[in-house]
This record gives sequence, structure tokens and C-alpha cells, in this order.
Amino acid sequence: MVLSVVKVILVPVLLGILLRTLAGDHVDKVSDVMPLISVVAIVMIIGGIVAINAEKILSCGVLVLGVVAIHNFCGMMLGLLAAKIFHVEYTRTTAIAIEVGMQNSGLAVSLAAANFAANPLATLPGAIFSVWHNIAGSIFAGIRRSGAENRTRTGENGVSAA
Repeated sequence: MVLSVVKVILVPVLLGILLRTLAGDHVDKVSDVMPLISVVAIVMIIGGIVAINAEKILSCGVLVLGVVAIHNFCGMMLGLLAAKIFHVEYTRTTAIAIEVGMQNSGLAVSLAAANFAANPLATLPGAIFSVWHNIAGSIFAGIRRSGAENRTRTGENGVSAA
């Protein structure tokens, strides 16, 4: 499993650093399209997993979705709490909470596929989480954004800034 993590995380990061160092100008030319390529790749992986497990998703998907939602919520709340304990600025607190709550679902799927191939359902939570954390993260960011706007209008201590 450690080798899988190295292959999925460390090798691409090191190759990216090397590529950026050796061909930074060329990388800059394509950097705008790379997020789209990344999203398409993740969607294809998740789509494949969902297609293979469609029947199983229908039978146990609600349970897995519930567990995934609880895991995501707990992660975001722990990130929020940790940032508040350390008196991190409001917008950074939001970013930390979202980052902690949105752990690497692509890594989860690839590790499950590589190390638990005998059980195809092992990839299911990661696949569902890939979809769920985007929904929950967007909702959380929207709630925090409106909170930031309220803080700006009234000032940090609730007193009107006008």
C-alpha cells in the first residue's frame, strides 16, 4: 500500500516539480487547460467505478452516502475547529475546513482498486465521496461566504461599520 501511495502521490508531484523546473515556460502555456484535464480524468475514473457497481450502488448506496456525508462533515468541522483554536483569519479558516473535509478521494479510489481488487465495492466510498465532497464543499463555502459578507457589513464585533 505504501508503494501505491508513492506511485499515486509522490511520483506525480516529483515529476511535476521536475517538469516545471525544466520546462516552466511550456508548462505555463498549458496550465490553464490542466485543471479541465484533471476533472475529466477524475470523472472518467468515477464514472467507470459507478458503471461497474451500479447495481450494488442501488442496494447499499444510501448507506455509503450517509457514512460519506458524516465523514465529510466531521472533517470540515474538525478543520474549522482547529483553525479557530489557532485564531486563523476567517477566510483561511474556511479554506482549512474545506481542505480537511475534502480528503483525496482519487487516492482512496486508486488505493482501493490496487489493494482490494477482490472486493470491487471497496472503491465505492471513494467514488461517492468524489461527488459528495464537491456538493458539500460548495454549500459550506457559500454559507461561509455569506458569513464573511455579514462580518464585513457589521464589522468583526457585530457593530455596524457604517
